[in-house]
Amino acid sequence: MLICILSFPVAAGIAALLSERLNRKLPGWIAFLALSIDFVLVVYLLFEAGADNGSSGRWVSQFQGTWFPERGITFHLAVDKISLLLLALTTFLGAMAALASFTEITEKTGSFHLCLSWTIAGILGVFLALDLFLFYFAWEFMLVPMFFLILVWGHEDRFRAAVKFFIFTQLGGLLMLAAILGLYFAHGRSSGVYTFDYPALIGTAASPTSASLILCGFLAAFLVKLPAVPFHTWLPDAHTQAPTGGSVILAGLLLKTGAYGVLRFAIPLFPLQIQQFSMVLKILGLVGIIYGAFLAFAQTDMKRLIAYTSVSHMGFVLLGLVAGSNMAFQGAVVQILSHGLSTGALFVLAGALQERLHTRDLSRMGGLWNVTPRLGASTMLFALAALGLPGMGNFVGEFLVVLGTYGSNPTLAIVAALGFVFSTIYSLRMMQQAFFGENRQGWKIHDLSVREGALVGLMVIPLLWLGLYPQTLIGRVSRPLAFQPERSTGHVVQAAPEPPGASGGRR
Repeated sequence: MLICILSFPVAAGIAALLSERLNRKLPGWIAFLALSIDFVLVVYLLFEAGADNGSSGRWVSQFQGTWFPERGITFHLAVDKISLLLLALTTFLGAMAALASFTEITEKTGSFHLCLSWTIAGILGVFLALDLFLFYFAWEFMLVPMFFLILVWGHEDRFRAAVKFFIFTQLGGLLMLAAILGLYFAHGRSSGVYTFDYPALIGTAASPTSASLILCGFLAAFLVKLPAVPFHTWLPDAHTQAPTGGSVILAGLLLKTGAYGVLRFAIPLFPLQIQQFSMVLKILGLVGIIYGAFLAFAQTDMKRLIAYTSVSHMGFVLLGLVAGSNMAFQGAVVQILSHGLSTGALFVLAGALQERLHTRDLSRMGGLWNVTPRLGASTMLFALAALGLPGMGNFVGEFLVVLGTYGSNPTLAIVAALGFVFSTIYSLRMMQQAFFGENRQGWKIHDLSVREGALVGLMVIPLLWLGLYPQTLIGRVSRPLAFQPERSTGHVVQAAPEPPGASGGRR
């Protein structure tokens, strides 16, 4: 089943490219249906994972085949309860991105949906890979089609945004490749076995200096993708210039691969070094929360404003992952999912406005509530979710992060809580400028279509579920047991922790 989940988007992309000759709308339907089927498969695995309660082992499902055995490279795929949730988010938002692109993309539709489907395939590979070489391959694979999504179908300054996105992420990826090779050779020297397999690499013996340098290589890639300040400068340009479907994938999914890298690889592989770097990472998360909020408030471009809110909200994710508290870790996972849904929906609605008005400039908008009440109400709903309204998933995630951080560092928690205040200011300012006040331009545009209304309705359901009944999710995740070393002999500086999700939902 894991092979099917990974293969469907690849096959759908090829089918979409070939089908454009028959009908220009057919590629969109192919991509949407393939990703919807993928979502159904992932939901099936989620129900199966909930039924076994971890009794059948640490992984809900896995597949391992030989690839380059003479180099210790295997085709190892596996999912636990955390990665299953991210797979569900990926396939769901991928289908929504395809649905949102039906009217916006009218030229080269086959090529567009090829790039969209293959970007999703690369993201799925990141969440599925349990071999570090395969993980790096998927990490780099998703960048190429995303680059072309921005370059070919983006807006007025698409070339600069695409190149900047590629350079930042590629440099981070190359540093991670150097770190993966360093870990590979360190494990080979200490054990005599050269392998890229993740379970075998946990507990690798290395000197403290070597382990710190290797961890820095991993963090270089993960913090750029997250993104953490000051590695965030590629994000607003890429989000603003990308087409709507590309913006949904960027904000809802690509950023999450950075967070996943921290929780899956950085923490379990380098528990002692993460402890040593934890204060630096916490401060980076805190700076992201405040700095991203201030920059969001200063924007007049609607998509750029939403892009900077991602810097702020993902700061909560980084803080929760390294806070050392199970509650904060659970909040980070909830925030990962909630942010993907709420910000993805806001980009869909911003794209719908741009398609109608041919502008993203908030100063030219105003008075649109009376013209498009359904569009205004939908934007208000997701703006309230983004600012942390109780009853929405974002509130649960950010509140748990702040509460979990308070136990270890009250000062950081209090400063992070200011993010709630700042998010209220920039979210309501966006609503006031776009939908209230005087309609100075005399806008007369049509309201949400049936397709767009269905898309918005589908995205709000899981967001409400996360906000009103988060227990079903929180019980599935627990912090990696990687913060307390078990033993250290010689130069062994890593404990052998239980990977994320291996606890089967124990708290």
